[in-house]
Amino acid sequence: MTTAAPLLERPAPAPRGSEFAPLLRAVKGQGLLERRTGWYARSIAVNALALAAVVTAMVLVGNSWWTLLLAVPLALFSARTSFIGHDAGHSQIADKRQVNRVLGLIHANVLVGTSAAWWNDKHNRHHANPNHVDKDPDVAPDVLVFADQHVAGRTGFKAWLTRHQAWLFFPLCLLEGINLKIQGFKDLRRQSPRERTVEGLLLLLHVAAYATLLLTVLPPGKALLFAFLHQALFGLHLGMAFAPNHKGMPMPDSSTERWGHLHRQVLTSRNIRGGPVTDWLLGGLNYQIEHHLFPNMPRPNLRLAQPLVRAHCRDLGIPYAETGAVDSYRQALGHLREVGEPLRVE
Repeated sequence: MTTAAPLLERPAPAPRGSEFAPLLRAVKGQGLLERRTGWYARSIAVNALALAAVVTAMVLVGNSWWTLLLAVPLALFSARTSFIGHDAGHSQIADKRQVNRVLGLIHANVLVGTSAAWWNDKHNRHHANPNHVDKDPDVAPDVLVFADQHVAGRTGFKAWLTRHQAWLFFPLCLLEGINLKIQGFKDLRRQSPRERTVEGLLLLLHVAAYATLLLTVLPPGKALLFAFLHQALFGLHLGMAFAPNHKGMPMPDSSTERWGHLHRQVLTSRNIRGGPVTDWLLGGLNYQIEHHLFPNMPRPNLRLAQPLVRAHCRDLGIPYAETGAVDSYRQALGHLREVGEPLRVE
């Protein structure tokens, strides 16, 4: 088992020339950056049919407590929808930017109710500086704290959250589905007038369609319970897909600014070992190292690139972190507990 230390103890040696260039040539030589439009067309069609089947089942079952069980598959395929929106944001699906943009709007804004523009802005900043203490928005101090430097000054309720954040992580993920929607609406203020109009109208379309579906099928009380179950399971699924990727991995700061692309992306990322089921459940994000090195690589090609990346890292002596799913959560939660330790001993 290959794992990485949860905290950065010393900076890696500075890159000699471009250590990434030979790997890039090898990947291009095998055609792994070429679009897989057929694969994505099938995936999008199957996902759309699955969503339609769940909605149809809701209508047919109608006002029954059994309908609440359908929140489970709806959450599962809502996550699949988000993964497609994620891939569109990285231009993995089509050559033309506008096609990816439309696919992102459909899958994010319309079908899930999250803002594609908000997600792309935040996610691109994360990819540029993964796990960076000061530059990665995904590790900025908020409800959870991921860096030792951000613990100081936490008092009151925030300090309580930090002390117990390892235990609270998965319960808090139950709120992530709602949080994503709120963040999307809040981000409209940042967007240009044209983008704000498109994004805002599509977000409102999602809210209207979602509310109409639930209130047509169920009375208000059951509709509210269904929405809670759906969004909670959706958020938990996304949290379980994204949490193992970087949490507990080295966190660069100003002392490691000299890292090149290869070091920066590999040392801060962790792969999850598994097979087709893992690939499907995690949306390909289990190949996090390959995804960060080649963010526009089509999802089905990530596993094909893995042997090239692993061998290249081995030749250069760069640690390549890969572990099982359970151990990845153990490392992530262990890191959260370690960060909160100072507030538990005061």
